[in-house]
Amino acid sequence: MNRPDTLMAPIQAHPTDSSAVGSMDRRRFFSLLGGGICFAVLVGTPGSQAADAALRFAAGKRNPPQVGAWIHIGENGLVTIYTGKVELGQNIRTSLAQAVAEELPLALDSIHLVMGDTWLTPYDVGTFGSLTTLQMSPQLRRAAAAARQLLMELAAKEWGVNPATLEAKEGQIVHPTSNRRIAYADLAKGKEWLEEIPAETSMKHPQTWTVSGKSIPKIGGEAFVTGRHRYASDLKLPGMLYGVILRPPTFGAKLRSVNTEAAKALLGVVVVRDGDLIGVCAPTEFAAREALDSIQAEWEPVPHPSDQELVEILRKTGVDREEMVQQDGELQTALSQAKTQHTASYTAAYIAHTPLEPRSALAVWEEGVVTVWTGTQRPFGVQEELMRALELPYEKVRVMIPDTGSGYGGKHTGETAIEAARLAKGAGCPVNVRWTRQEEFTWAYCRPAGVFDLRAGLSEDGKVIAWDFHGYNIGTAGIRHTYDFPNQEIKHHRSDSPLRQGSYRCLGATTNNFARESFIDELAHLAKMDPLAFRLHNTSNKRYRACLQAAAERFGWGTWKATPERSYGMAGGFEKNGYNVTCVEITIEPDTGKIEVVRVVMAFDNGPVVNPAHMENQIEGMVSMGLGGALFEEIRFQDGKITNARLSRYRVPRFRDMPAVECVLMNPQDEPLAGGGENPIISIAPAIGNAVFLATGKRLRHMPLKLTV
Repeated sequence: MNRPDTLMAPIQAHPTDSSAVGSMDRRRFFSLLGGGICFAVLVGTPGSQAADAALRFAAGKRNPPQVGAWIHIGENGLVTIYTGKVELGQNIRTSLAQAVAEELPLALDSIHLVMGDTWLTPYDVGTFGSLTTLQMSPQLRRAAAAARQLLMELAAKEWGVNPATLEAKEGQIVHPTSNRRIAYADLAKGKEWLEEIPAETSMKHPQTWTVSGKSIPKIGGEAFVTGRHRYASDLKLPGMLYGVILRPPTFGAKLRSVNTEAAKALLGVVVVRDGDLIGVCAPTEFAAREALDSIQAEWEPVPHPSDQELVEILRKTGVDREEMVQQDGELQTALSQAKTQHTASYTAAYIAHTPLEPRSALAVWEEGVVTVWTGTQRPFGVQEELMRALELPYEKVRVMIPDTGSGYGGKHTGETAIEAARLAKGAGCPVNVRWTRQEEFTWAYCRPAGVFDLRAGLSEDGKVIAWDFHGYNIGTAGIRHTYDFPNQEIKHHRSDSPLRQGSYRCLGATTNNFARESFIDELAHLAKMDPLAFRLHNTSNKRYRACLQAAAERFGWGTWKATPERSYGMAGGFEKNGYNVTCVEITIEPDTGKIEVVRVVMAFDNGPVVNPAHMENQIEGMVSMGLGGALFEEIRFQDGKITNARLSRYRVPRFRDMPAVECVLMNPQDEPLAGGGENPIISIAPAIGNAVFLATGKRLRHMPLKLTV
């Protein structure tokens, strides 16, 4: 297969990889694709109606209905897929290719994805919320199915047969009766289509999948494990400088005075001052930071609270700012009729995203157009931020997303993109800005801290007849549940946060679920019921019950007794249209109280599984990440500074912390697809806390969980 690779680019890559396109003219890009059918408004023949419609749809923030906004079939046999989603390690490049190959049968190595390029891909709100499998996979399947039907109609017309007598196989349309065959590429020669995807496009049922539902190896996996794969922070351009930013020593501090003369005198150094931004650019990052250290700046600090005041601040500022999320029955009446009432409060610390790759961006200006490569989950959102910051129209700002070394909800914003663009404009050359680990800890946003007040009433037979849940600051994700509580009030309180906070993997569902599932365990013990039996007793949800029973069976729940040194616990959860139940086995060191998780069994139902091996990898990753928030991670702050803003002081899970993980994929074929990249993280912390209680009788009500002896 002929693949043009002569593009001006920061890295060498296939031209359908948006990181390789550089800032070249879009028409040059289209010409390199070669002839063929464009099932897209975004990749038509240069100057065509399809190409002109691209800007209208992207600027209008809506997905175009045309087949061709998504697929280009080239005369060389290459099928190019366009999506605004981005790859951050969740392996959607493989799962989306599987979705296309399922409906438009062809070899996976014939499919290439252009991802997260604001000039080439349809508008997308962002890669978060497990929306890729929920929304993008069905969209590409519909587009591929429509393309299959159109190719059949072309072949039928050429052969003079009924399209219903044709089949699509291995990149060809086949007429079984006459054994005639024609490749997709041959049908694509000299054609361009701009047609809407039919509303009733027929897609294959999961029970008939032959590509999706299989454990297809990761596309490009060898390059990842050998270190050849390039990420956003690896990008380089000729004449590029590295940029660093002068930042205040504490949160909110105001600049009184600054002297940059010493930095300006250094060889090869360019000092840029653009309004409130002061930066230094140099041929190496080390030289840039050395020049930054020579700048003399005086700052005026402002008062800032410490983490010791956090719970009080969240309660005080949120007490009169409540939102009713769910209300059923008569809570107060039910509480008064309950045989047993119980109350408890839980808290959760701020934690950092700690992505393997801190934020980075490379920017270049050409003829008034700025092109930025950056690692973000929201390419179009970052484009909008650049447009506002630089006061430029849509067509003057292009954002492209190379593969990014993880995000976890922490890379929604475009700080480095804006910094790189402003420095590049001031320096008159390409500029690469890469945050240090300390900058990532200090100036990125955290997962919100939370306070939770819970109250419940139990009937004589162990039913929860009253449920009162108040969550402060954390948000409403995962605040609903799958239990049969007839009388309940669930409220969220908006508090003032001392630290910058934002999205985190599964948002606030992890901490909301920690408080709820820990409290459920408390109620089970009050009712003198086994935690599994208590949950089954209080839910009629078939999918949740199936997860409870599957996890318990695999784990061997109830087959051995807890001791002060070894114990087990259970927790469940519902979020992002998926259900999970986690059982854990832990050990506790008698002298230190150190908690170690040695075994995890998780049953997970997120509908039909697109790639079982990669789903298991996702679960293992979420167990690892969940262990951090459960046992170690906690942002500390005082006097306007993060006091543990380095990995030597901020504990994240290590290889030795990983337990044995067993995954039970429920894989229901008749349920809708749901994303699998977030939900399993929410139940690990309460399961550990519940195991600690069973062993010691001590209820740990703060994340991270710490047992003192």
